[in-house]
Parts: sequence; C-alpha cells; structure tokens
Amino acid sequence: MDLILRGGRVIDPARGIDGTHDVGFAGGRVATVAPRIAEKAKAERDVAGLLVLPGLIDLHTHVYWGGTSIGVEAEPIARRSGTTTFVDAGTAGPGNFPGFRRHVIEPSPLRILAYLNLSFAGIFAFSRTVMVGESSDIRLLDLGECVRVARENRDLVVGIKVRVGRVTSNTTGIMPLDMAVEVADELGLPIMAHIDQPPPSRKEVLERLRPGDVLTHCYRPFPNSLLRADGAVREEALQARERGVIFDLGHGAGSFGFHACRGLLAAGFRPDVISSDVHVLNVDGPVFDLLTTMSKFLALGMDLATLVEAVTAAPARAIGRPSLGSLAPGSEGDATIVDFESGAFEFRDALGERLDADRRLKLAGMVVGGKWWPDA
Repeated sequence: MDLILRGGRVIDPARGIDGTHDVGFAGGRVATVAPRIAEKAKAERDVAGLLVLPGLIDLHTHVYWGGTSIGVEAEPIARRSGTTTFVDAGTAGPGNFPGFRRHVIEPSPLRILAYLNLSFAGIFAFSRTVMVGESSDIRLLDLGECVRVARENRDLVVGIKVRVGRVTSNTTGIMPLDMAVEVADELGLPIMAHIDQPPPSRKEVLERLRPGDVLTHCYRPFPNSLLRADGAVREEALQARERGVIFDLGHGAGSFGFHACRGLLAAGFRPDVISSDVHVLNVDGPVFDLLTTMSKFLALGMDLATLVEAVTAAPARAIGRPSLGSLAPGSEGDATIVDFESGAFEFRDALGERLDADRRLKLAGMVVGGKWWPDA
C-alpha cells in the first residue's frame, strides 16, 4: 500500500459511510476503507479528528488561465480549497480548446475536465472593462465544429456549455440554447445552461432542458430567480427537477443571493450540486473557492452529509464519471481532508449581503492520485 490515512471521520455519501475509518491507497486508486487497516504503507498520515472526504469536484470553474481573460490558475485554488477535480464550464470553445488541452490541462497535476462552449471562441471577452457575450454573434455558433472538437476530445469533454440572457446572448435570445440541444443530442452529451438577465426567461430555458442537463446559477437573485415573491418555488423549476434536470449553484460574481438561497432552502428546493463558478472577477471575493462556498452553506444550516454529497457524488453523476466522487475501492485515489475552524467569520453573496458565522471549513490536506499532495 502506498498511503494510509488513519483514524479520520470518513464521510462518503455515495456509499452511506460516516464514521471513523482508515483509508488506504495503492496504484493511484483507493484500495480499501476499513475501521482499521492492519498492514503498513510506504507513507502514513494521522488524520484523527479531521474529516476525510472524497476528492472535491467543482462542477463550475473557469481555469483556462492565460488563454482567456476570464481564466484563473487551478493549482493555487486547489492548494487552499482541496479541490481535486476542476470542471471548466465552457471557457474554451472549438476554436481554442486544443490550446486549453495542451497548455493547461495536460501539464496540470490536478484533474481538469471541461464543458465545451458552443461558441467557437469560448468566453473570449470577460473582464471589468470589456464584456462581450460569446453567444451574441450567430456567426460564432458553428454546430459542426462543436461536434467535431467534442468528439476529438471525448476523454475530457463532459458536456456542452451555452450561456443565454441579455448579457450573454443579447439579440440571439434563446436560439443558442436550441442550437446547443441539437449538438448535445448528436453527441449524446448533457448541456450546462447559464441564464442571466431576461430575455430569455427562466421558463423558456427550463422547458428546453432534458433529463441530465444542468441549469447553473440556480440560486440567482431577481430577475430570473427560481423563487417567487410569495416564497414558493416557480412551477417550471419543480417540473424540470421532476423530469431529471440538475440544478447547480454556480456562485459566480453575480449569480448567488442569500435571499433567494434562504427562500429556496426553506421551500425544500436544495441545489443538487454546489459549485463556485470561480473566475477572474471573483477569485479574490466573494467566491474565493469551493471550500469557502461550502462554508457559506454550512452557516446557512445545511447538514454536513448533504453538503458533502453536493460536492462529491452529485457532480460525479452529473458528468458521468462514476470513478470520481467516492472512496469506493477501485475509484480514483483522491481525497480532501478538512477541519472545522472556530472564530468570527464574514461571508458575502454576489450582491454584497453579509453573512456572519462562528465556524468555517479549513483545508488540512489532500490526496491526488493516491499520494499526499503537494509533497512539500
């Protein structure tokens, strides 16, 4: 055995495990999880009193650093958040995905998967001073190129990303989503759909999504919120969930409000997946990373098992990667070790509203590919 984590509280919702166990790794994969592993390993870590989780999966990130203005570096974020799998949400399109693959994904010590943007250029103009929606120019939406590049990179591409709304699709409206559905049908892949300001409306978007498709920014504030003024969940959201649409948080710089969050949680409408949507405009706040986003939900009263599932097993299901999101023997050898830190902490949503908390989650270590990472 290469590595054993000894005596931690293992929480693995995919397997219904929550208790004190040892976790052993061999050959880059999980070897065994047991109350006590008798054999010795090349390396051992005492993690008693800490939480041992399957490697965290951030379903919505933008990590094409250097190739796009929106992108941030994955490695520094991983070192503070314990994220072992970054799913890039359409930063690259067919025209620049080869560069993303060669210059960022392949050299990375971490796992990076991707939704391919329907737009040929990906998210090409995203900054504090320049903001051009990549779905707003129909000339950039070449369905044949999207299909070709997705097929050539099926080991990395987990779905098709499309952004619609007044900011991102402008006068093309709902049309890019209809085009994305056609591409996704051809490939047998799911869609991740972004929605911002209307038009189109949340109803138009949700009605087009199929089982297994993802609506991101599900706790966005008014307008296009899923929360009605009377505190009820909008009917189109309930119908979409009933037929298997996945609802992803996608915190972002403008897409998560505590008011909508509290109302939807109170109505029993939890996000299926919790993700950060970390990018250049929020990496220094209010998002920071996935662990900070998790701490916000801890402060909002979400139970730990539900929270862990939303960043492990649930995103693994959404991207169709059963070898991720669990500590089952034979699965990928990733784990995130965290602790509770007590104190006085302040969190903010995308609108600047403040949330005070007396504890947060703090990274204590991580295992990537069966080895403690980073080594130093």
